[in-house]
Amino acid sequence: MIDLDKLTPREIVKELDKYIIGQSKAKKAVAIALRNRMRRQKLPAELRDEVAPKNIIMIGPTGVGKTEIARRLSKLCGAPFLKVEATKYTEVGYVGRDVESMIRDLMSVGLSMVKQELQEGVQEEAERRAEEALLDLLLPGIKKERIETPILTPDAVTGPKEAPSPGAAAPGVTAPDSGSKTREKFRQMLRDGLLEERKVEVDVTKKTIPSMQVFSGTNFEEMDINLGNLTNLFGNKKKRKSVSVKQAREILLADEMDKLIDMDRVVEMAKQRVEEMGIIFLDEIDKIASKDNRFGVDVSREGVQRDILPIVEGSKVHTRHGMIDTSHILFIAAGAFHMSKPSDLIPELQGRFPLRVALQALTKNDFKEILITPKNALITQYKELIKTEDVELLFDDEAIDRISEIATEVNSKTENIGARRLHTIMECLLEDISFSAPEIAGQEVKITKKYVDERLADIVEDRDLTRFIL
Repeated sequence: MIDLDKLTPREIVKELDKYIIGQSKAKKAVAIALRNRMRRQKLPAELRDEVAPKNIIMIGPTGVGKTEIARRLSKLCGAPFLKVEATKYTEVGYVGRDVESMIRDLMSVGLSMVKQELQEGVQEEAERRAEEALLDLLLPGIKKERIETPILTPDAVTGPKEAPSPGAAAPGVTAPDSGSKTREKFRQMLRDGLLEERKVEVDVTKKTIPSMQVFSGTNFEEMDINLGNLTNLFGNKKKRKSVSVKQAREILLADEMDKLIDMDRVVEMAKQRVEEMGIIFLDEIDKIASKDNRFGVDVSREGVQRDILPIVEGSKVHTRHGMIDTSHILFIAAGAFHMSKPSDLIPELQGRFPLRVALQALTKNDFKEILITPKNALITQYKELIKTEDVELLFDDEAIDRISEIATEVNSKTENIGARRLHTIMECLLEDISFSAPEIAGQEVKITKKYVDERLADIVEDRDLTRFIL
């Protein structure tokens, strides 16, 4: 994760260029939107509330990078980010997820993000405490308290019957150094990994939530039920479990981290971050666009738009962690708009997405760049996969050109699925090599233009077969 406060829009585009080919307009629009989130934080309080996010609609065919831009944004920015599909929601009165659930999901993302950040701050102390608890399990007879405060037996109270030998400890009194030395010896063995497989018994908290019937289309937030309070009401069951030292360390570490982190502070920080910096990527928005005022299923689609509208405009959504104000959450919508167009959305929703960016269809040169340029280039992926079988894949430049030509040709003859076509072509091309890789370990396999033509010529020529395979 990169500190966006130190990134200019130009640098944000450079970061996206490492993974996404082309689509400079979309990258520029997204970079400005992200930078504006940081600029808004520096405004005076009275003006900050007046600056609304400039929501974006990305329009373009499938496979050109809309979802990939969103996915890379989620890794680039330190803001709570959620990607959802508009098709998963239904209007009120129908069975399915209500649109407000996207805000509750975003709040969950924010909670996880803040909790992870705070855990990093207490990691060292939690590890120290977990180590002490683990030593207590390994040495149940030698507790720290016993070392600090010797335990007296009845003989020690009444006095010894025989005089102790010189240098010996009094009967019934634990030698102050023996337990400490043993504990330190085990501590070193623990750190050296010599006790990883030894079995110990730990108490595992088993959360018990009472079973109850929830009506279809409702959820716990709508029923105003706090699961945390329910759990406390019915109690948690402790179950003693025998596990290895390695597993016990993870269990104890998680418990110690939970004790060191103030959840009220986590909720407060997450809520502020979601309201001020949250981003929701609303994919497949074209699928809920109504066309030509049709009846039937389109009525429900328009209902979904009307339900989404108040959330995008700015409203308060009830979650189990309190009310969330959506006024300053940034929404980035995307859709192919093959069967509909942005103007088919209800006018009010169109007005809440003032920025529209058209993404271009991919060309032959784009396909070639996707194969070899990005950090996660497709050819690099396949080379590394086959390399795990001790087989070296070598690609000629002419072979890469031919793969790009075939992808462009097949997309033009059949359904244009953009860069996803390269995945299917590469699978067909390397099918035999992948199948026999364990049997040819230690060899080099060269992929030439001739090999590409031999493997894919029949599929490209047979249009019907292409439709089903590619």
